[in-house]
Amino acid sequence: MKFITPYPRLVLAGLSGGSGKTIVSLGICRAAVDAGLKVRPFKKGPDYIDAHWLSLAARASTSNLDPFLFSSERILSLFQMRMKAYDLAVIEGNRGLFDGKDVEGSCSTAELARVLRAPVILIVNCTKVTRTMAAIVMGCQMFEKDLDLQGVILNRTAGTRHENILRDSIEKYTDLKVFGSLPKLLHNPIPERHMGLISDQEFEQTERAFADLSQFVRDNLDMRALFETADSAHTFSCPPQQIFPQANISTNSVTIGYVNDAALWFYYPENLEALRAAGARLVELSLLHQDDWPAIDGLYLGGGFPETQAHRLAENNVIRERVLTLSKNGLPIYAECGGFMYLCRDLIYDGVTYPMAGVFPVVTTFFSKPQGLGYVQGTVQSKNPFYAQGTCIHGHEFHYSCSGSSNKTLLLCLKLDRGQGVCEHMDFLLSNNTLAGYTHMHALSHPEWALNFVSAALRYKHSQQTEISPCPDIRI
Repeated sequence: MKFITPYPRLVLAGLSGGSGKTIVSLGICRAAVDAGLKVRPFKKGPDYIDAHWLSLAARASTSNLDPFLFSSERILSLFQMRMKAYDLAVIEGNRGLFDGKDVEGSCSTAELARVLRAPVILIVNCTKVTRTMAAIVMGCQMFEKDLDLQGVILNRTAGTRHENILRDSIEKYTDLKVFGSLPKLLHNPIPERHMGLISDQEFEQTERAFADLSQFVRDNLDMRALFETADSAHTFSCPPQQIFPQANISTNSVTIGYVNDAALWFYYPENLEALRAAGARLVELSLLHQDDWPAIDGLYLGGGFPETQAHRLAENNVIRERVLTLSKNGLPIYAECGGFMYLCRDLIYDGVTYPMAGVFPVVTTFFSKPQGLGYVQGTVQSKNPFYAQGTCIHGHEFHYSCSGSSNKTLLLCLKLDRGQGVCEHMDFLLSNNTLAGYTHMHALSHPEWALNFVSAALRYKHSQQTEISPCPDIRI
């Protein structure tokens, strides 16, 4: 199909979490790719796992868009920048269409759709409901003004009669289009666990699952009508702005390693791009293998699933000792959630205690239910290499582990107004030049982070060359 509108796009939303929008989004992305389109996926909200699967389905990297994490102007600039040379944008919402951080629905999928001026398709779980669904859909249509709700996808229907009543009811009582009906899947094509879909690094049937999902949606949805709806999106009135600050040092002046393996792989692509734009050369590392590391001037440990790799992490004494030594020597290390867990003394998972790197005298214990979930907001109270004192941090947390630490000797730098953190609504443990906590941060929320990280790495590099100990309190 040849699109006419610049940036053809669809927001795929649900009535709640668990509506099936992720599986449907994956299927639509791959079906569009199979139709010969270049698809750029986006994920609303702070979600690494769904975003990663969307990237695999569309064969293009996914960017997260969230009104809480960064401004509407940055959302539009990032969206337009990512859409260059792409035919279609598929934006997967999160939770329910109108669910946000407060009673006004701030930062909801609906708000994002309005920012993007994008048509919305509502994916509705039709289990054990018929005509009532028309009332629900009508309510969504009337609930907020200026929302371009174009139609629905019926999900988990139980047969032809069930589908017909649903379709007829919605089309009788609303002017919305039913784009198709997806029957119940007997088996989930992609397994799930506590944080959502399983990692593709632990699943060998990825391409087979995408092929099946593509065929599933092509057999049951009106793909041409979906593409035409995407082509009806409104145009933007402003050109994109530069999203990364200009580097004040030469490109590739320092080398920053980041761990990307089965244990830690939660990174926003913009965070890595911001480091490169600030002047860093990035190298991939692993905590699971004993391979030699190149010389590095900084280390970035993202989130992930350290608990599922706890035995291998604990067994790799060489890397654990290497990370501890680097931290003691003053290497700038920034760690989020899973990376923080690795830097602690021990990780307790399924009743077994696994030794970790030991940078912090803290034990994290894994639980069966979330110990921290949602947006995070707080103020930096102590000097550190990455954020100036007084900085207001906007981020998020999603962790099943808890440190439960009350060690009064620990230096915690971030006081949270919203969120759980490491303990007692405090986060960001500091030791030498190592800063670690449960908070995930997006670089477009805090442009200074990448510049400060690279500056700290440059100071460390110079200190190693001149044999002068680095000072953790000097920041740009």
